[in-house]
Amino acid sequence: MGNDGLSILSSGYAAGSRVVTNEDLARIVDTSDEWIRSRTGIVTRHFGGEGESTTTLALSAARSALEKAGISKEKIAAIICATMSADHATPSTACLLQRELSLPENIAAIDVNAACSGFVAALLCARAFLSKERPYAIVVGAEQLSRLLDFTDRTTCVLFGDGAGAVLVEATTEQGVGVQNSYLRTDGKGLPFLHMKAGGSVCPASRFTVDHRLHYLYQEGRTVFRYAVTDMSDDVCEIMKRNNLTNDDVDWIVPHEANKRIIEAVAKRAEVSLDKVLINIEHYGNTSSATIPLALWDNEQRFKKGDNVIFTAFGAGFVHGASFYKWAYDGASVAAKK
Repeated sequence: MGNDGLSILSSGYAAGSRVVTNEDLARIVDTSDEWIRSRTGIVTRHFGGEGESTTTLALSAARSALEKAGISKEKIAAIICATMSADHATPSTACLLQRELSLPENIAAIDVNAACSGFVAALLCARAFLSKERPYAIVVGAEQLSRLLDFTDRTTCVLFGDGAGAVLVEATTEQGVGVQNSYLRTDGKGLPFLHMKAGGSVCPASRFTVDHRLHYLYQEGRTVFRYAVTDMSDDVCEIMKRNNLTNDDVDWIVPHEANKRIIEAVAKRAEVSLDKVLINIEHYGNTSSATIPLALWDNEQRFKKGDNVIFTAFGAGFVHGASFYKWAYDGASVAAKK
C-alpha cells in the first residue's frame, strides 16, 4: 500500500482512573513486583474506575485531540475506533462517540477489531472517507481490558491495562509527510494461542461458560512471544526495504507495547538502536490497540516535522504489520497545548 496522503495533526490521551501497582496485584494473585518487572517491564497499569468504560476512555482521548487541533466538527468525515473490548457487541463504539462528541450525523462511524494491531489498521482505513470538502477524521484506539482478565491466571492478568489514545488526521497533498507505505499481514493459525474462548456466536454465554471461566483473555505466552518478536522485526525490516531506508534513516520506531522484552528483542533483531524505540509500557501495561497512540501522545514533544517513523504491531489472529510515516509537524508546539 503506497502513500495515501494521510497526516496526523494532533493526539489525545486517556487512562483508567485507578493506578494498579505490581504490589496491588501480588495481593490477589501469586506474583511479585520483581517477577512482573523482570519479565514484562511493567511497573503500573491503569484500570477503569466506577462509571468508566471503553467508550468513556475513547471519548476523553478523542475530545482532547479534537480540541487541540481546533478544527470545525462540520469538516469531519469519519470517526474510527480500534477496539476489541467494546461496550456492546452492537452498536459500535464509534457510533456512541459520534453522539457524545456531537459530530455530524452524515459521517462514517465504524469500529475496527484487529486486536493489538487495531490502531495501525484503523489509521489506514480512515483515508477512504476523506474528501476535499471534509478532509478530517478522528482515529481512536481504546480498550478496557481489565474487565476481560482472569485474576487467577498469574501469567496473563499482570500484563494488561485500560486506556485510549486518539489522533486527528487530515487528507493532505503535501509531499514528504504522512503515511508513506504500509505492510499488513494475517496468519490465522494464531487463533489457539491468543483468544477468548466464549462469548461469541460459536460459544455463546451460558451457565457452563461462566462457571468454567471461559470469558477471559487466554494466551500461551511463550508461543505469542516467539511469533511477536519474529513478525514485528521482520515487518520493520520489510517496510524499511520497501522504502529504501537504512537504520540511520529511521528516527523513531513506535511498537505495540506488549512486553518490554519483546520490544527489546524486536529492536535487536531488526538491528535498530534501542534509543530510537519509544517505550512506555512501564506506566500503562499492554493496552492493546491503544498502545501506539498512547506512545505518540507521551512522546509528541520529541517529534519533528519530517521525522521518519515506523509503527509496528502484532496481535491476536495473528494480525501484524508495519507502517512508514513521515511526521507532519513539530510536536513541541502542539504538545504545549496539553
